[in-house]
Amino acid sequence: MTAPEAVAIVPAHDEEEAIARTVKRLAAIPGIREVVVVADGCRDRTAEEAAGAGARVLASPVRLGKGAAVEGALDRLEPCGAYVLVDGDVGETAAEAGALLERIRSGETDLAIGVLPPPEGGGFGLVRRLSGWLIRVLTGFPAQAPLSGQRALTRDALFACRPLADGFGLETAMTIDAARLGFRMEEVPVAMSHRATGRSVRGFVHRARQGVDILRAVAPRAARLR
Repeated sequence: MTAPEAVAIVPAHDEEEAIARTVKRLAAIPGIREVVVVADGCRDRTAEEAAGAGARVLASPVRLGKGAAVEGALDRLEPCGAYVLVDGDVGETAAEAGALLERIRSGETDLAIGVLPPPEGGGFGLVRRLSGWLIRVLTGFPAQAPLSGQRALTRDALFACRPLADGFGLETAMTIDAARLGFRMEEVPVAMSHRATGRSVRGFVHRARQGVDILRAVAPRAARLR
């Protein structure tokens, strides 16, 4: 059986500093046939930097949010055997996504989730614990990295989870849906890193937005409406 080729989808909002390095590292991973950057309402040169690095760029003039940006990209792409989802700010460490994709291409799992080392100067972990608790209560899956945006999964697993949850609820909802549908899931340690939001006002606002998006995504799943 031939290992499936993959498309890497990179949702990015104002990531001009890291996006080119992210794209180049992803493009060098065996099995990735194309890197697609979804420039989500960017006000900087994210789209230009990504295109210059060799990515296909899908740009939205207004910010849709992470989940809607990825969902919209899937509507515009030809279906592929596997998919890699990576955040735009991981830079050179995007190469570690190869370990996730290998688990998919070898047929060992349906959804591989990257577990990153603890960030320096991060927050208090309240949103992460909330997400993990919701996943465990609704599915029994003991997620170590419930918020990780670094993922590889089969076409069947991804399309079964569509439509994807809006905003930052994407990952939590995807994990719940995949678990409930019986897909094999595995968390894989990866030496990846991205920009920490820290304990600044901006960081707390970001985490508050994450929390709201997660609750909005989980509500219909908790009520068995999804």
